[in-house]
Amino acid sequence: MSIKKVYIIRHGQTDYNQQGIVQGSGVDSNLNEVGQQQAAMFFQKYKDIPFDKIYTSTLKRSIQSVQEFINLGIPHEKHAGLNEINWGNREGQRITPEEDAYYYHVLQTWNNGETHVCIEGGESPELVTARQRPFIDLMLSRPDEKNILICMHGRAMRILLSNLLHYPLRCMDQFLHQNLCLYQLDFTGSMFVVKKYCDVTHLKEKTPEPDSLQKLRTN
Repeated sequence: MSIKKVYIIRHGQTDYNQQGIVQGSGVDSNLNEVGQQQAAMFFQKYKDIPFDKIYTSTLKRSIQSVQEFINLGIPHEKHAGLNEINWGNREGQRITPEEDAYYYHVLQTWNNGETHVCIEGGESPELVTARQRPFIDLMLSRPDEKNILICMHGRAMRILLSNLLHYPLRCMDQFLHQNLCLYQLDFTGSMFVVKKYCDVTHLKEKTPEPDSLQKLRTN
């Protein structure tokens, strides 16, 4: 039986992560020095995997996190469907206590199963699912790509994992993440099996995020 191995990572740290500023699909930030180090550590650990294709979002922090793999000449495609959720009117702003309370309310709404509800000025998990579906169909239509690397964003990654593993979207927060963590999935042809869950053993040291982003993971 032929197995497709899918390596899904979240991008490395940005200054916005460190400063507790909301990122989303409308914020195209760069990796900071720590994020570049995290990307280098991941590359050193996984550079010998014979990746057939690299998929990223269209945002710079995603592409920069796998640039060293791209430099090897591995084919690379950017897909807007992998972009982070649009966090609405507050993108690019520091999280205040009032905004933190609002985000908490929205997350609770989603956890209660109302995943059609959009954050003010932004997207809902169901809208993100709709734009991820063409990418999932494309990925599964390419059996010759045995090893693929996907770099994307926190909330969007939770949604993608829920869809690949057939979890209800209300359960997406079960998929923990931090900067440059790895989920490795094997696709048997009929189902995905998780081989590594939020793995960060490739990082020599962890770089904790601000408390507010520990709750939100908004990038």
